Amino acid sequence: MQGVLVVCPVDWTLRSAVSSDVEAVAELRATVMRADLERLGRYDEHRVRQRLRDSFSTRHTSIVEIDRELVGCVTVRPSEGRQLLEHFYLAPHHQGRGLGSAVLRTVLERTDAQGATVRLNVLQGSAARRLYERHGFVVEEQDPIDVFMARPPGGLLRPPVTRWGAPGRAESSSGAS
Repeated sequence: MQGVLVVCPVDWTLRSAVSSDVEAVAELRATVMRADLERLGRYDEHRVRQRLRDSFSTRHTSIVEIDRELVGCVTVRPSEGRQLLEHFYLAPHHQGRGLGSAVLRTVLERTDAQGATVRLNVLQGSAARRLYERHGFVVEEQDPIDVFMARPPGGLLRPPVTRWGAPGRAESSSGAS
């Protein structure tokens, strides 16, 4: 099965967060994470917002905007010799349209330029895991709640798989290279 290229059809910007963004981002987090946290039996209406407030950093957080409206955020901060990607949320009505991939590509271009490995954790069963895997993240470890993933600079360093499943040169059905 061939992958599907989704192109983000909207113009978006990434700006530095300011302290007045914290409540909007906390609400966004609560909305986006609710279903996964409820499925795992971990949803707490106050705690889901407070954890964001307690770790919110204007220095390391960027706000995703479309037409000057906050529709998402992402935090990338140094941690243990790597970059930690966290608090990556998009409003539900902007998910599944390529915006997450576009934002993640932009973030990873920056970390790749720094030569930095990026790590993150995602909730077990979250659809976001597939997004991260498409962008070169691999599982380092997991527990009943979280999956811990990492991506070296430039993504995976393994050969592509041919249509027969053996390592080698990837083939294109379109004939284009």
